[in-house]
Amino acid sequence: MALSVIKTPEQWRSQLSALEFHVLREGGTERPFTGEYTDHTAAGRYRCKACGAELFRSDHKFSSHCGWPSFFTSAAGDRVRLLTDDSLPGLPRTEVRCAGCDSHLGHVFAGEGYDTPTDLRYCINSVCLTFEPAE
Repeated sequence: MALSVIKTPEQWRSQLSALEFHVLREGGTERPFTGEYTDHTAAGRYRCKACGAELFRSDHKFSSHCGWPSFFTSAAGDRVRLLTDDSLPGLPRTEVRCAGCDSHLGHVFAGEGYDTPTDLRYCINSVCLTFEPAE
């Protein structure tokens, strides 16, 4: 999926709240256990707050008790981009970005031992998402 939404920082600021801008456009993180979708269990799809692209599905969500919504896979491989994040010395991570608008979503971790179909935990900020209930 090629970038389909390109805006200036000023355009993003006018569309997003201060926290949304900080997380989505500046790579910040919301506080744990404060997000709207941390314990959310309804059936449906999670979309990018910035561009509306479908990113995750409720049947891929699981309770990791980490403080943020967790998914074991994305809706489709081309919906997210994975980038090496060396911003914390000694703690290499993999950043998750929306492939449609390049917004920061969170990080993905492997090898944590969760009983899921993959060995991955997409740890995503609630503030980056909107939810579309299943029909």
